[in-house]
Amino acid sequence: MSEVDVFDVLREAVMTSLLVAGPVMAVGLVVGLLVSLFQALTQLQEASLAFVPKIIAVFVALVVFGPFMLTTLIGFTHNMADRIVALH
Repeated sequence: MSEVDVFDVLREAVMTSLLVAGPVMAVGLVVGLLVSLFQALTQLQEASLAFVPKIIAVFVALVVFGPFMLTTLIGFTHNMADRIVALH
């Protein structure tokens, strides 16, 4: 396996990681921003208000984006298995 192949595998692994984690992280970021804005506007500094909506939103995002995430990871795994088989 050459250096180019190794960097190609690393690039594909990073891109797959971003594709899998990106939607859920974006939902958490947007909900956290909205909750922080709401707390700043209302001056309501309740600690549980910062966490509960984010936890619920991330759980819903995992349910919604779960099939996409699983399909992406399965495709990456098949691609890596094909590369391993091609080495021999």
